[in-house]
Amino acid sequence: MRARDLGIRIGRLEPGEHNAITDVAGVRVGHATLVRGFGPLRVGEGPVRTGVTVIVPHDGDVWTEPIFAGAHRLNGNGELTGLEWIREHGMLGGVIGLTNTHSVGVVRDALIEAAARAHELRDDIWALPVVGETYDGVLNDINGFHVRPEHVREALDDARAGPVAEGSVGGGTGMICHELKGGIGTASRRVPGGWTVGILVQANYGRRDLLRIDGVPVGQAIPTGDVPSPWDQLEALNARATPEGGSIIGIVATDAPLLPHQCARLAQRMGMGVARMGSYAAHGSGDLFLAFATGNRDLSRRAGEDDPRPTVELRMVVDEHINPLLEAVVEATEEAIANAMLGSGTMAGRDGLTAHGLDPERVAAIMRAHGRLAAS
Repeated sequence: MRARDLGIRIGRLEPGEHNAITDVAGVRVGHATLVRGFGPLRVGEGPVRTGVTVIVPHDGDVWTEPIFAGAHRLNGNGELTGLEWIREHGMLGGVIGLTNTHSVGVVRDALIEAAARAHELRDDIWALPVVGETYDGVLNDINGFHVRPEHVREALDDARAGPVAEGSVGGGTGMICHELKGGIGTASRRVPGGWTVGILVQANYGRRDLLRIDGVPVGQAIPTGDVPSPWDQLEALNARATPEGGSIIGIVATDAPLLPHQCARLAQRMGMGVARMGSYAAHGSGDLFLAFATGNRDLSRRAGEDDPRPTVELRMVVDEHINPLLEAVVEATEEAIANAMLGSGTMAGRDGLTAHGLDPERVAAIMRAHGRLAAS
């Protein structure tokens, strides 16, 4: 179930064909989902509720053909590796990975191995992959370190264009959002000029009473006394519990010809979409965003011996005409988070802790009462 399936229309712009980040030509998404076991937590055994999601940014050799990129930190209690080089260099060179907090290292190393093996282990191939994380330890045996290199390879093999699986898949498998089940969500927008903006989020943040969809206070209409919060269940086990410690990783893709500083501006606007859903980027939250643009290619052509001053020709959107792209990011971010929640369903994890899914019928009734459902 997705927001538009219910008649929810967020913003003014229209989505692309699949309403997904893959509407940007060349972008592919793959998942490896790990779900096994029930009952009490036994570290190293389970229950397991985790996984890996990968985003392949274009249809060329992503490890040797960088594209312009920029990043933004809304609140920094999280990890998205490789950002210092992107801020310095202005380029993204490689596949993006998403997983749980304690598996960042293994996913990063596996992506480096994938880059090396794709180039026959040449010693001139190196990578600083972008790998993001959010915490799934409420539902998952996070200290069991169940994500392995073979799961990264599985996600890479699964990467494809077209519709993107959402909710409790890949890196989003064990995530919680607004004290309901969260996970992976995506959306897109077409903008004047023929360009597309695509968003993918791994949503794992927020308090229930702050949840809003298209301005409607949905969370207040679904109190935790009615639909229990997994954080309250965790507290009953005498464990430290706070829904304000969650995080969100967001990725923006566009085929517009943007320069690095413009990509950073798009990444910054993701925070506005997250805020519209009811986040204030709490102290314990990691809210980290990356944007890349495929509208300029062939940025790393090597100069010949007779070319002492190598250059490439670039195009850019005139800054005075960037507003539709900024608007598209905000709209699609809000919708991607809603899709992540609506697509997740209820999940029971370790120790019987349960994150209830956001009930589509209940959401539709709430939105209808506020006059916010589009006519069918």
